Amino acid sequence: MFLATFEKQLDAKRRIVVPAEFRALVAGPFDGVFCFPSIAADCLEGGGQPLFQHYQGLIGELPFGDPLRDALETVVLGGMNRLGFDTAGRITLPDELCQQFGLTDWVTVVGLGDRFQIWEREAFRVHRAAQRLVAREGLANLRLQQRAALPSVAAGGAA
Repeated sequence: MFLATFEKQLDAKRRIVVPAEFRALVAGPFDGVFCFPSIAADCLEGGGQPLFQHYQGLIGELPFGDPLRDALETVVLGGMNRLGFDTAGRITLPDELCQQFGLTDWVTVVGLGDRFQIWEREAFRVHRAAQRLVAREGLANLRLQQRAALPSVAAGGAA
């Protein structure tokens, strides 16, 4: 699983060192990562072969000509970049993606289990704060739902 958050600096050639923990997760026939513009957020999303296969499977379940299939093919497959590691464990981010998401100096690499995201550092700080509020509220609501689903005990004692 891709875990933890790392701050990395892009060099003049738009290269970043991929955390060693992440490189170990994607070792295989293709020594690198797949990366594309995230659907859910203003950042890059990436992962190894399992993530690519997940999207291929999801797209393949939709009938040819379905608008969602077309959208996923355009955004995910059409936006997909295969980024190989160099000998120092770096990947070079495509210029157009760096421009699209404002990746110019420091970036934040965030592990999300089966995938990771690459954010402009300040944009991620704002996103993380908002996500913390969503998580806090969502967890509180989930706890209330779980308590409401518990069998109630009759007033005055149980059997």
